[in-house]
Amino acid sequence: MLVYRLGRTKFAQDTSGEGARLFGGRWNHKLTPCLYTAESRALAVLEYTVNVHIDDVPRALSMTVLEMPDQHLLTLTPKDLPGDWLQSPVPASTKDFGTELLKKAEYLVIKIPSVVIPEEYNYLVNPLHKDSGLVKVLSVHDFVYDVRIKMK
Repeated sequence: MLVYRLGRTKFAQDTSGEGARLFGGRWNHKLTPCLYTAESRALAVLEYTVNVHIDDVPRALSMTVLEMPDQHLLTLTPKDLPGDWLQSPVPASTKDFGTELLKKAEYLVIKIPSVVIPEEYNYLVNPLHKDSGLVKVLSVHDFVYDVRIKMK
């Protein structure tokens, strides 16, 4: 399975989930690693856009294409998620929910609906899973962020 991630070029090869471990995310508390990816390049751009201020978009961005196995995959639907999962700012319930799944390390990948487009999916890669080494970076391409997407 192929997934996509948009981020700073200097971290494009990093599959450790260190950024999410340091800062947390919708589905993890700080100190729990997680690699956030998307099912398409377009969704990766949208997810990046809603999580960054226009003044913080770096010049050196890359789109990373990752390959991972379909095994050890947990697919979640909106009915499986906390009732407030769509709220902003991010509720503690989603961080608690995701952190618990990640710490169990039963699944390498968690397929979860996107808050931006709930009919599409993000894939949370769990660096704590015993098979995390099976996640491979296939390619990294420079990405020029079109500021028209997010005007001041």
